[in-house]
Amino acid sequence: MRGWILYKETATILKPELYEIERLVEAAKADNIELEVYAPDEFDLTVTREDNKSILLNGKPVELPDFIIPRMGSGTTYFALAIIRHLERLGVYCLNSSTAIETVKDKLFSQQLLAEKNLPTPKTMLVKFPVDIDLVERHLGFPVVLKTLSGSQGSGVFLSHKPREFDDLMQLIEATNKNANIILQEFIANSHGRDLRVFTIGGRVVGCYERKGQEDSFKANVSAGGSATPFEITPEIEWLATQTANILNLDVAGIDLLFDNGHYKICEANSSPGFEGLESCLNVNIAQEILHFIRIRLGMFNRTQAASPTSGEATMPKIKKAKKA
Repeated sequence: MRGWILYKETATILKPELYEIERLVEAAKADNIELEVYAPDEFDLTVTREDNKSILLNGKPVELPDFIIPRMGSGTTYFALAIIRHLERLGVYCLNSSTAIETVKDKLFSQQLLAEKNLPTPKTMLVKFPVDIDLVERHLGFPVVLKTLSGSQGSGVFLSHKPREFDDLMQLIEATNKNANIILQEFIANSHGRDLRVFTIGGRVVGCYERKGQEDSFKANVSAGGSATPFEITPEIEWLATQTANILNLDVAGIDLLFDNGHYKICEANSSPGFEGLESCLNVNIAQEILHFIRIRLGMFNRTQAASPTSGEATMPKIKKAKKA
């Protein structure tokens, strides 16, 4: 089985901190899967009826892989998305699909889809300049969370505590980029500085952990220096995560849940979730699970899997339980 990882950097210049890429390549090697890493700018494509010549890699025709794993998430450019769409058209399985990546990249649109299905989400408002602060205070209140429509690992997310502070920030944004796409969300006080990351593969939950931000930070991202501890998977958590992944058509997803008075609200979903924090605190091999899921989807099993009595089924990893907070 052959696959490509589509990432912003090539395999020859990968940095040591790119944990997920290295883990996927390592797991592929152990499973006898040929997995290579390419950047979007290494590709050229043409729209033609001669499908076998319509995509070039470093200027040359290339044998297409069985699957592709995009690992750019919200940073997926139009060009990268065009490559993914083109490979899908040529019959290459993509984890996740171009449609799902584009949907999740737009935080407002994904919130609209979840709200349409009556799932619990924070109240969300699209910014229109000049901003009516009284309207924001009546419908969302303060503090209020500001987000860019596209962002990951906590980038493009801010917390504004007071109307005057909010007004100054809005005036700055309007003066520098009046066309900036900003959304506002109600601040869930119970979740200040902490949230849950639930990892799903193929519509099932494979791990859940609580993320806590550094002192005085309202962001809980592990990539920004936060901590990760195992968290018990309750029926509510499992239902919210699997429903979200299903509605957004995500085969692999990182679903972020906010604590809300004994229940949870869906903060957002990630199409290219990191899993260093998950593997650091739970006994689960996410890279191996992802590749095994791809084998199931493609029906391409190695001899060991073919002989296994559980071949054709994704094995549930052993998850260390922790008491619910």
